[in-house]
Amino acid sequence: MTLDKKYDRPFQVAEGIYWVGFRDERSLLTCNPYLVVEGDQALLIDGGSRTDFSVVMMKILQTGIDPKQVVAMIYQHYDPDLCGSMPNFIDMFDNPALKIISEKRNNAFISFYISRDKCNLLESIDTFDYRFNLNGRIFEFIPTPYAHSPGSFATYDHSTRTLFSSDLFGSYATQWDLFLRLDGDCFTCEDSDMCPNKRSPCPVEELLAFHREIMPCSKALGYAMDQIKPFPTNRIAPQHGSLLDNPQDISFLMQKLKTLTDVRIDAL
Repeated sequence: MTLDKKYDRPFQVAEGIYWVGFRDERSLLTCNPYLVVEGDQALLIDGGSRTDFSVVMMKILQTGIDPKQVVAMIYQHYDPDLCGSMPNFIDMFDNPALKIISEKRNNAFISFYISRDKCNLLESIDTFDYRFNLNGRIFEFIPTPYAHSPGSFATYDHSTRTLFSSDLFGSYATQWDLFLRLDGDCFTCEDSDMCPNKRSPCPVEELLAFHREIMPCSKALGYAMDQIKPFPTNRIAPQHGSLLDNPQDISFLMQKLKTLTDVRIDAL
């Protein structure tokens, strides 16, 4: 499969929100960093792996911002596919006021990605009372513990009702596009092998398989769905796979994940 050329550049998915990610055809695991720009400030969410740094940084520059405008980097857990490029971004942004924001249990591990003299940049989401103000644009941090790390959380942009969900709603997505939109038949389908729309592999099954493998147990996944459900959501922007921007799709998949069985340890 050849990647659509429009994804060679930053792609605006909502007001001020740019996908600056990279599709690795060899691993079939798409990593999705997001840049949010509000006035003369910007923040980066889940910046990406060390090997993806050059592509992500190029796309950040293509949005037209000055790297010094980035005032915060948010990391929703501590895996290297999010955090590996962190020291490169610190050097490139060259902003003395830069904050690296995560949950305190994540920060214990995130500190190993950076030099000791940069650890003063680390801030915990609770020190902001679980909210970050970017030039008047409010981002709310929603704890989703053990989905999949102890300090996992999601980030909600009140301005556009966008939920940056980290690994939640992620997928291996072998047939990838930046946006996943389900067919009406998906909501009543009982056998993905008999898909009337001939979608193979089934995108719903790939998303569920990802969660069965990545999440520790059904209880953690169900709890995470309960935490994010109260937030009115126009789109979900996961760190892997495709974005969701159809309310019916979001509601359907949220319920699927809420009731998913045989998740990791539960399957043993």
